[in-house]
Amino acid sequence: MFSELLRQEWRFLTFRKTRIDLSRHQGIYLTFAIIATWLAGVGRYWDHPHAHWWQYAGLGSIAYIAVLSLLLWLLALPLRPKNWNYLTVLIFVGLTAPPAWLYAIPVERFMSLELTMTVNMLFLLAVAIWRVALYSVFLRRSAGLSGLAWATALFLPLALIVAVLAMLNLEQAVFEIMGGLDTEPTSSDKAYFVVIALTIVSFVAAPVFLVGYILASYQAWKRVNTDGE
Repeated sequence: MFSELLRQEWRFLTFRKTRIDLSRHQGIYLTFAIIATWLAGVGRYWDHPHAHWWQYAGLGSIAYIAVLSLLLWLLALPLRPKNWNYLTVLIFVGLTAPPAWLYAIPVERFMSLELTMTVNMLFLLAVAIWRVALYSVFLRRSAGLSGLAWATALFLPLALIVAVLAMLNLEQAVFEIMGGLDTEPTSSDKAYFVVIALTIVSFVAAPVFLVGYILASYQAWKRVNTDGE
């Protein structure tokens, strides 16, 4: 079973159709999703000089996917997706964790500061794009969404998540950069600039996605009520 799980996980991460039977193996996939997320959390902070104990322990990442899954599940509900329940969304989010293992590579130990900053920025972009692409496929294949419903289910949560994480999760270095203070550069500076840019775009785009979301929700409600008559 474990070898089959790994095979299906690889197919999932490479955007191929999978045979993940949650009706029979939900507990196994949920356990794997949590472990994969925990490893990503531990890897993210294992060599961080100022992390809290719960970040070193990977607990922050586990709490994060629980909250993220709840947000994705609730936001998509008015769009009437198929096969949509909280545990399915939670397992999906956990299965997207392995790309984040890239953060565990201590590139600053064998690269210059300038190159490390660039690599960290590329890691951030690659992991974000990869996971968003997986979610877009999940919304089409599993949830059966398309058109405006698919677009708003994908982009509205992203806009909200980026904005909230930027407000809650940016470290002191970001505020020093934004304030123009004269500080010693860190290996994460370029990644911080990427997050700041994404935050600005998210604040601008969120109202547009919200309007589309309301329209798509109304269309889904109207379709269900029309079919029920």
